[in-house]
Amino acid sequence: MYVERQLPSDLPIGYHELAFPDEQVAPVRVIVSPRQCHFPSDLRIWGWNVQLYALRSQESWGIGDLADLRRLAAWSANEGADMVLINPLHAPAPVLPQEASPYSPSTRRYRSPLYLRLDEVPTTVQARAELQRFHPTALKLNDDRRIHRDEVFRLKMQALELLWHHVRDDSAFDAYRSSEGRALHDFAIFCVLAEQQGGDWRRWPVKYRRPDGIEVQRFAEAHAPRVRFYEWIQWLLDTQLAMASEHLAVMQDLPIGFAPGGADAWMWQDLLAMEASVGAPPDLFSAEGQEWGLPPFVPDKLRSVGYEPFIQTIRSTMRHAGGLRIDHVMGLFRLWWVPQGMTSKQGAYVRYPAEDLLAIVAIESQRARGIVVGEDLGTVEECARKQLSRHNILSYRVLWFEEKPPAQYPVKALASVSTHDLPTVAGVWTGVDLQVQHDLGLHVNEVGEKQRREMLEALTGLPEDAEVGRVIEKTYERLSDAPSAIVMASLEDACATLERPNIPGAPGSYPNWSLALPLSLEEVESAPLAESVARSLHRHTKDPF
Repeated sequence: MYVERQLPSDLPIGYHELAFPDEQVAPVRVIVSPRQCHFPSDLRIWGWNVQLYALRSQESWGIGDLADLRRLAAWSANEGADMVLINPLHAPAPVLPQEASPYSPSTRRYRSPLYLRLDEVPTTVQARAELQRFHPTALKLNDDRRIHRDEVFRLKMQALELLWHHVRDDSAFDAYRSSEGRALHDFAIFCVLAEQQGGDWRRWPVKYRRPDGIEVQRFAEAHAPRVRFYEWIQWLLDTQLAMASEHLAVMQDLPIGFAPGGADAWMWQDLLAMEASVGAPPDLFSAEGQEWGLPPFVPDKLRSVGYEPFIQTIRSTMRHAGGLRIDHVMGLFRLWWVPQGMTSKQGAYVRYPAEDLLAIVAIESQRARGIVVGEDLGTVEECARKQLSRHNILSYRVLWFEEKPPAQYPVKALASVSTHDLPTVAGVWTGVDLQVQHDLGLHVNEVGEKQRREMLEALTGLPEDAEVGRVIEKTYERLSDAPSAIVMASLEDACATLERPNIPGAPGSYPNWSLALPLSLEEVESAPLAESVARSLHRHTKDPF
């Protein structure tokens, strides 16, 4: 379209390039946004919150995978659920040891091969027969509740290499490679380099430290088959995620950042403050503040490239999704930067162009028809919550932090009992969570722990010696009173799990992000407590998704 002096008022929603052919001026990206995320009117749905790695079936190779997610989604839909919220599936570096935390990925655009179901990879009869030799070792990993990611990684990569040797031309794979373009190719190059040089690009030989360097291009050409192998893995993941999302909406989770030595940092290093880390100031949750080891984008530099990294990240995470949870959504407004060598208390807030970033989230939400939830816990400016609400980004209301009962929660919210960093109902009621913290030598907020126990007693009306399963049932009965658009039950609570997925600050001896549910997926499907929780939350449903 050619325009003169003034842009037309009917530009379609999306991203446009404003060029100046007769002037020595670089093109400018023009973003036209609907200003509101996808949000069906009168939405009242419920769903499960699940750490996918913890959801193992009898066919899992030691870790929950996308076929398990598909099965959970089908069962949940049959129980009346409309959504499943999962942990981030993003890829760590393809090296040992495997990063356990889903919130410190190598990339936020591509996914971890640990979540593949190898038995469902399309291949030849011969390859399928050869795959059988992995089964005894792989299935035996399910005997231990602790998830051994390194062993899972070794087995799955060996199996993938076996299957790759039998792969023939596939038009769907070619179409995927074409649609992903340079981003996928560069990520695959990073993976091959990481195999040879280690998972942190900052320690590579200087000639490989920039993705646009001539030596990197020569390396990619010399290792073209291996690069294509990693592209193929991402196509498999994309295909299996699409299948897992067919039964109901899968809400994906977006971490606040990525590892400084990872693929995204390698590709976007010129836009990052590599000498700083994202964190949080001291608050009631953490008296010393927090420092997460994730490099922040420099706001002006991000804007100078038309927010392309942010667009790619949001679009990728919403792919095949019915929703998006943005971890630490306050990062769209301001981030607590902690300079290298300083403590979290010595950090400072850096402002971000929130209206621009929210406009992009709205575009991608409308395109994907996905609901957006902002994790707005901790230190939050009230004006920010109002902006989020205007953009139809739901608040995240957690029972442990609320002073009001669920019946008084806001409509534009996702309501839940806990989060991955906080205790389960069983952990609080039995006192196990408190004891574990003491055993680990952590600084324990005794007052807060006592208040949670008292909250459960008041909310459920049950005596202090009530059976834990009954406490869980009554808690979710009360949660279903919330007028919020979405209510969520955790599978940890549905299994009466004592341990939380993650204890911030726990020493390395504690299996953060590495405990499977105490019940297999098959057992969950027939568990009376899970059925009871599902019935309670189904009362909440008003207008199916």
